[in-house]
Amino acid sequence: MSYNIALNFEDGVTRFVSCNDGETVLDAAYRAQINLPMDCSDGVCGTCKGACHQGDFDMGEEYIDEALSDEEADRGMVLTCQMVPSSDCVVEVPVASTMCKTGNAEVTGTVAEVNLISPTSIELKIAADDDIAFLPGQYVNIQVPDTEETRAYSFSSKPGSRDLSFLIRNVPGGLMSSWLVGKARTGDKVTLTGPMGSFYLRPVERSILMLAGGTGLAPMLAKLEYLKVHGCDQPTHLVYGVSNDDDLVCLDILDRFAAELDNFSYVTVVSGEDSDHPRKGYVTEHMDEAPLNDGDVDVYLCGPPPMVDSVLGFFREQGIEPNSFHYEKFTPSAPAAKENVA
Repeated sequence: MSYNIALNFEDGVTRFVSCNDGETVLDAAYRAQINLPMDCSDGVCGTCKGACHQGDFDMGEEYIDEALSDEEADRGMVLTCQMVPSSDCVVEVPVASTMCKTGNAEVTGTVAEVNLISPTSIELKIAADDDIAFLPGQYVNIQVPDTEETRAYSFSSKPGSRDLSFLIRNVPGGLMSSWLVGKARTGDKVTLTGPMGSFYLRPVERSILMLAGGTGLAPMLAKLEYLKVHGCDQPTHLVYGVSNDDDLVCLDILDRFAAELDNFSYVTVVSGEDSDHPRKGYVTEHMDEAPLNDGDVDVYLCGPPPMVDSVLGFFREQGIEPNSFHYEKFTPSAPAAKENVA
């Protein structure tokens, strides 16, 4: 038996390694030619200290308190030289990937479909040539063919599949948008590097509130795909906001999630003044069904910077401090800016 261990480095790079039953994370990483920080490998120096808040593992009793105190262990800190996983785990490594002689993985793929699903949204489907592991909510850089430029896009597909999908904003004159709309053909080759980012789904232990603006829906779809596979007994509510009626996409997919995923519900919101949508305005004006629970909720927010700032202001004004608040800002033509507030 082996377990998939996601190593999240300080610079946003994520590398996955396979850890055999009874093997330490440090040894599994070394076997994958990733040199995690280490001096003694005996639980004495504390150099390999990281954090793990997702997954089951055993730390044993061989390390000393100077290397990892009980208080640190209670806060989820680990020594990778002593940590023996008993499930898939996510481990935070507090150094840059380059310090561990690793970096982003690179995978090639073939364009399977390019669909203009609204005037402002493009669905891109890629068949990866090799496995590309990622956590639900992470993103990858896609190189624009015939250029040295890349653009960052969140996966909208479920982890574990080579059939990848992305929801991309159609930016008039944008480098990737122009290629997708005017040049891309089925069978074209593309290169992806990643995965990256900290906007991934944490262990589901309480209600979840998802707030998506425009193509910020993509990482939420990946999270919902994960929840559908692994189950979810907590209320999960999505508020999906766009500017115009035509911007609402993937509603058939959301309807399918609502039918197949227990405790999932969603509403859509349109801010445009000309819209006839029953819920007009901004997402913060339509939080009636949100499971806020006096703050006992994990919040995931992805959208353009003004939306993120508006929602942060909403929670401050309401005096609500969620158990955790994860957000991701994106702009149309630049790599996504990742931020995470716990």
